[in-house]
Amino acid sequence: MQEETHRIAVRAVVRGKVQGVWFRAWTTEHADALGLDGWVRNREDGSVEALFSGPADKVEAMLKRCWEGPPAATVTDVERFEADPPDEKGFRQRPTR
Repeated sequence: MQEETHRIAVRAVVRGKVQGVWFRAWTTEHADALGLDGWVRNREDGSVEALFSGPADKVEAMLKRCWEGPPAATVTDVERFEADPPDEKGFRQRPTR
């Protein structure tokens, strides 16, 4: 029970064939289903960056899902960083940065 109430925030950078394959929409759908707060965006270097915030077990589940991604994606790396939680509730797509 304690694991469910422990909240964390993680910024992830996903590399591989992850742009042009609906990765952001897929991420938003899965993060919403898990009840996470945060955002996802393409980066100019071809990677996808996301911030996941919520119960630790749900954030960890989302990070595992990122290794698969949508069917057309080929993920080669998911790098994670500790982060501060977002100011806003809900999960959304952001513009490329």
